[in-house]
Amino acid sequence: MTISKGLSENGWPYLPRIPRVRRPVIRWPGDARVAFWIAPNIEFYELYPPANPVRASWPRPAPDILNYSWRDYGNRVGVWRCLEVFDLHKVTGSVSLNAAMCERLPEVVAAFVDRGWELFYHGLYNTRYAFGKSAEQELEDISSSCRLIAGFSGKPVRGFLAPALTYTEASVRVARQAGIDYLFDLFREDEPFPLNPALGRMLSIPYQVELNDFHQLVLGGLTPTRYFEQFKAHFDRLYREGEGSGKVVGLPLHPYVIGSPHYIGALNDMLGYAREHEYVWYARADEIADWYFDNFYGEAVANIETVPGGAA
Repeated sequence: MTISKGLSENGWPYLPRIPRVRRPVIRWPGDARVAFWIAPNIEFYELYPPANPVRASWPRPAPDILNYSWRDYGNRVGVWRCLEVFDLHKVTGSVSLNAAMCERLPEVVAAFVDRGWELFYHGLYNTRYAFGKSAEQELEDISSSCRLIAGFSGKPVRGFLAPALTYTEASVRVARQAGIDYLFDLFREDEPFPLNPALGRMLSIPYQVELNDFHQLVLGGLTPTRYFEQFKAHFDRLYREGEGSGKVVGLPLHPYVIGSPHYIGALNDMLGYAREHEYVWYARADEIADWYFDNFYGEAVANIETVPGGAA
């Protein structure tokens, strides 16, 4: 079966359809209603990155010292503030990592590794994009970055979030070729979801971009109090729905935003609020993926609905 066979012209070949009535009922460990995972984006931005043919790396002419130094604040100051809060609430999650951090600021990456956090692929630098690359170039970029991360942590890289959320038509396919088992770029579900089996065994795991601190606090202009209220509304709804079938709450963060003195209190409030609930599984993304693979993946794939032409 080819990935593109049998799709309508508006279909996207990596995402099959599984009718809701035929999806597996998800049960998380300990009868948890929600699998809650945290994804701090630990990124390195270059002051003078190589030019991309499609997108400029900075909003202002080079050198964009304002935006560069703001991002760097996250790696110098904000990340340590975040780690204090993570430690206070005894949570570990999965780091969305620019591989260059392993060489540029290894002490930051080591702080997460030493605490048992997973590291997943998020490009080499956050100023280098997938736009305009051939499949061969993109495969080499992903593979080399994963080797760098794995060499640092001693564990294979299994998760994928495209650098700066930039893509080509080949991104998902070559990510699988590079050994990726699950990705976070598809914002269409509140539970894990299998990708087209023609790729091999691969999952989409919820990474709720609408909870992203940058989207809420910077682009949306919310106050920390309002951000916390948005999180509560999101969490409460999925916690209720999760009684019927387990859901995922993913919290994407950026230390240069949430690690600021005026925002860090919102992170403490969000984690504290989640801790008030009994049926929550605090997990890494790899743990969520493995639980789903072991218990629900086969049933889900068996119920993929074909489209005219006979392919998923």
